[in-house]
Amino acid sequence: MDIKGSVALVTGANRGIGRAFARSLINHGATKVYAGVRDPATVEDSDLVPLRLDITDQADVAAAAALANDVSIVINNAGIGGGGTQLLEGTFDGARQAMEVNYFGTWAVSRAFAPVLARNGGGALVTMLSLASWVGQPQFPGYAASKAAQWSLTDALRQALNAQGTLVVGVHAGFVETDLSSWTNASKVTPATVAELTMDALTGDQFEVLADEETRRVKAALSQPVSAPSGL
Repeated sequence: MDIKGSVALVTGANRGIGRAFARSLINHGATKVYAGVRDPATVEDSDLVPLRLDITDQADVAAAAALANDVSIVINNAGIGGGGTQLLEGTFDGARQAMEVNYFGTWAVSRAFAPVLARNGGGALVTMLSLASWVGQPQFPGYAASKAAQWSLTDALRQALNAQGTLVVGVHAGFVETDLSSWTNASKVTPATVAELTMDALTGDQFEVLADEETRRVKAALSQPVSAPSGL
């Protein structure tokens, strides 16, 4: 699809990967980019259009779909880590919040904007996923589970929206240089790299982005038998 001349919405666009998505869309010729955020005052880029959007609030989602009814690209980027839930102890509050935002929030936005995209020629629906969509993570099990559910949702949307001409793209990455991964010194890819690879996928009508080598390795290993953890 063509990005030049398009109108787009990016959720969670005020920082990190979301802001990189928004900047990349502008750089590739989008004429308008809505920055969907809980607090519009946090949008500092003057060439973005701030849009109040808490993706867990049904009224916000419905209002955003009514206002941004000219979009042809929707990028589901807003998400949280849910790191307050440990695997074998503590409450489930963090995991429940991660599922509420990452899974149900993405579902709500996608459901609300699917008819908008259909009316505007099909367009594209992009979801920011993770390497954790495919691998259980003892350090952050709630986040990984929400991303696995979000991956399943993305595949369902891909099948369902094909008939209306909507390109559904899943973007997978390992650690990205954002606040969410500030706790680790592991190798990280930049938000700009993730955004540019996503623009390439849009213009090339590709269904999936694998943003780094570790993600590509894990994806390739999905067909292999389950094995014991390393060191056992």
